[in-house]
Amino acid sequence: MEFTMYDKLLQLPLFQGLGKNEFTQIIEKVKFHFHKLSPGTVLIKEGEACDKLIFILDGEVLSEAYNSEQKYTLQETLKAPQIIEPYSLFGMKPFCNATYSAATEAGVLTIGKNFLLENLSRYDIFMLNYLNILSGRAQMLRQKTWNMRIGNTYERIMHFLQMRCNSLCGPKTLLIKMEDFADLLTDTRINVSMALNDMQTHDVLKLSRKKISINDLGKLIEFCQTKKKDSEK
Repeated sequence: MEFTMYDKLLQLPLFQGLGKNEFTQIIEKVKFHFHKLSPGTVLIKEGEACDKLIFILDGEVLSEAYNSEQKYTLQETLKAPQIIEPYSLFGMKPFCNATYSAATEAGVLTIGKNFLLENLSRYDIFMLNYLNILSGRAQMLRQKTWNMRIGNTYERIMHFLQMRCNSLCGPKTLLIKMEDFADLLTDTRINVSMALNDMQTHDVLKLSRKKISINDLGKLIEFCQTKKKDSEK
């Protein structure tokens, strides 16, 4: 394996902290499957069984989650290096929560669930990294669920996006009607419209018909937090 590939793998959260000797042992025991995807190639679909760890090593992958009950679609561009839904591998419903396809030419690594259980589980650092990822997500979701429908309109919009996005980085697109968005936030259409237009004025997002585009979720969060501080003065 080339050093550049080794370097990329060690950037992934699950492998961080492993030494070269340990990593070499893992490579010898575990079946790594590398895939080169052309733009538009579907990697895994929403609702399919999640039976492997999927790592984005190069390029960008588009995530698209559709919620028929709440009437919205959330699109998110994931940039390497990143893991796709490690939390969906186990549990009562081990199914993928979104459809993932290559947005650019992308390099992907997959490791089967069985190999994780039989081999990778023997490495304490790997399992600690995995547990930290799962625990961190659970703690984040609990906090955001608790706060989701409290605070002003800016905070509710911020919490809604934080709850559903995989990462602060990468463009995100929310396809939704304004009245449906207001219902989900338990707020008025006027309040939501005014807040979103204010965000657009400050270049935090871009509005078009039934569409909200965000280039930098971190910038949006910072803007909403500033609004909260200003209202408390």
